Amino acid sequence: MTKINSKNIVDLIEDIFLRRGAESYLGEQVTMAQHMLQAAQCAEESGADNEQIVAALLHDIGHYKNEIPESALAKGINNFHEEAGANFLEDFFPASVVEPIRHHVAAKRYLCAVRLDYFERLSPASIHTLNLQGGPMTDKEIREFEKNQYLNQCINLRYWDDEAKDPNRKNPPFSYYKPLLESLVS
Repeated sequence: MTKINSKNIVDLIEDIFLRRGAESYLGEQVTMAQHMLQAAQCAEESGADNEQIVAALLHDIGHYKNEIPESALAKGINNFHEEAGANFLEDFFPASVVEPIRHHVAAKRYLCAVRLDYFERLSPASIHTLNLQGGPMTDKEIREFEKNQYLNQCINLRYWDDEAKDPNRKNPPFSYYKPLLESLVS
């Protein structure tokens, strides 16, 4: 097996998108690739910086990297994809990309606790995973999460994640974002 390094990490990610991107996205009406590409497109359309666009693009890469199969969430098991994805990317991308990925599930839990209208935005599949991921945050968890230096980026990513589930939306292919990813590899 080829050692992953800064010269081949983007090609490896592209390979994952191409080989596995057509897989279903946890009960949503879009594929995994559509979801992640749409999230990046949402970030770009909102005027986000390059790091946030890449975080949006890669936020669910952990579904491919950890050993627990995708079906685990459907079976009632949290697969901790956010941590797996962040751990996979942290040696190659800046913290401004990695930390929002690491905390995008926590951001969902946070928003459900602090914004009463947020829960209504969630799809049935997202509500199911929210329950597996611990439900809305407690007051103590809220106070701790609000100390995160990437709090705003995490919240932005969460909203783009929620918006990126439209089976009829046209989005750019992975190749459109590849130069952006390459520019951020450290």
